[in-house]
Amino acid sequence: MSTETKNERDLKAVIGVHDADPDTAVPDVAPIAFGGNRRSAAEESRTILANATHGTLGSLSEDGTPWASLVTFGVMDDGSPVFCLSTLAEHARNLENSRQASLMVSDPFHTGEILAGGRVTLAGKVKRSDEHPDETSARAAHLEAVPSAAMYADFNDFAFWILEVDRVRWVGGYGRMDSASAEEYSQAEPDPVQPQVPDAIAHLNADHPDALLLMARAFTKYQDATEAKCERADRYGLDLQLTTPEGDKAARVSFTDRIDKPGGLRAATVDLARRSRQKLGS
Repeated sequence: MSTETKNERDLKAVIGVHDADPDTAVPDVAPIAFGGNRRSAAEESRTILANATHGTLGSLSEDGTPWASLVTFGVMDDGSPVFCLSTLAEHARNLENSRQASLMVSDPFHTGEILAGGRVTLAGKVKRSDEHPDETSARAAHLEAVPSAAMYADFNDFAFWILEVDRVRWVGGYGRMDSASAEEYSQAEPDPVQPQVPDAIAHLNADHPDALLLMARAFTKYQDATEAKCERADRYGLDLQLTTPEGDKAARVSFTDRIDKPGGLRAATVDLARRSRQKLGS
């Protein structure tokens, strides 16, 4: 007989299929191992939330069945999502009956095959903002992210709700996934360079493939690489896809220092190219 509590069963029902087993996940062409100088699952999750304003809210209907709804949100300083919900909506009535909830958010910068993109599922319990010690900040966080909510936020049937995160599951695409604790999530910082990443990757691949190849030859084990393409970038470095005599390979090159300002990606990449030339004597 199962020893799960009702709360544990309710939580599993809300989380649904997002807790995939990494051993059964479909691998990428060249999976990138975790560890080293890259964003943690908590940082990845905070970065997605910081750049998105909508997602799928999971709540529990009165009969215990999961209910998924499209919602908008803002984010408090500790990463807690804040919703502005009307009692006319079924999900708001669900939350009054059962405070267990989850939120799934996709990476707003991802284009292409949907399952190759990043997403995060947060699970925990919700509180109305009048039950929270920082009601003013919760309201401000939502209205900053969703300015149009100011038109209806003060209607009698609307209330602000805060998801207090207990569990975090991040998926970065095929073969890239990890979990984070509530403490790790709340203490992590969003990556400040993420809004510039899509344009930076496009620029590097279009105008500087030679520099990317130098980086690969200088700072990865694939010194015989013949082509290099930037697949991902973050405040710590670049993920490269390489063409080598042994086939396609994935590799990581790190910046000298962590980038702490939104505009620092270009300077860090220029420095990496300069160090590559110095190391190779070219």
